Amino acid sequence: MSKPHLVLTDVHRHYGQGDKTVRVLEAANLSVASGELVALVAPSGAGKSTLLHLSGLLESPQSGEVELMGIKTSHLGDRGRTQLRRSTVGYVYQFHHLLPEFTALENVSMPQLIAGKSPAEADKRSMELLELLGIAARASHRPAELSGGEQQRVAIARAAANHPKVILADEPTGNLDPETSDIVFGALADLIKNEGAAALIATHNHDLARRADRIVTLKGGLVVDHTL
Repeated sequence: MSKPHLVLTDVHRHYGQGDKTVRVLEAANLSVASGELVALVAPSGAGKSTLLHLSGLLESPQSGEVELMGIKTSHLGDRGRTQLRRSTVGYVYQFHHLLPEFTALENVSMPQLIAGKSPAEADKRSMELLELLGIAARASHRPAELSGGEQQRVAIARAAANHPKVILADEPTGNLDPETSDIVFGALADLIKNEGAAALIATHNHDLARRADRIVTLKGGLVVDHTL
C-alpha cells in the first residue's frame, strides 16, 4: 500500500488570547491517501481552518509532525516550507479569487507559467482541466461573464493546474445554491480521483459530505471519524 500523501501526527496548535490559551488541536492525527476525498465537518470555531492551514503549511504546530509526500516538515525553515507547499499543495477557497481581467483559460494557466511552463504547455493543461470540469466552452470568457458555479470550477482547475499531490478546500461550495453545489462538488471529486490527489475538504453541507470517501470531525482538539 502506498504511503499517504498527507499525515498529521500528534499535532498541537493553540493560540494566546490575553491571559488565556485557546487550545484548538490537541494530539490531532490524520492521514489522507492518494485519490481519497475526506470531508471535514465541524461547527464554526472548532478549528477547521486551522487544520487546513496546518495541512497546507500555512501555519506551524507547537508540536507534532505534518508530513507531505513523506517529507517531515517540522525541521524545515520558511523557505523550505514555501517550496514544498508550492510544489505539493493546491487550494480551493470559498471565494474563487479569479483575476477579473483574464479569461478562464488564462486564470488556470497563470500558476503554470509562474512555475516555468511554456505558454503552449500551460494552455494545453488548462484546456484539459476545463474539459474535465465541463466548462471548456467557457475558456475564453472572463470571470464577470461566468456564473458562480462556473467561476468556482475555474478556481478548482487553477488549484489543480500544477498537479498538486494534496488539494485543500475550505467551504468550496459555500456561496452556491444546492443544485450548483452538487455539480461543483461532483466535478471536484472527479478531478481528485482523476489526478490521484489526496483531498481534505471542509464543508457545512452534510449531503455533500456523505459523498466523500470518509468524514472526519473535530472534538476536543482531536480529529475523529464521524458518521452522519
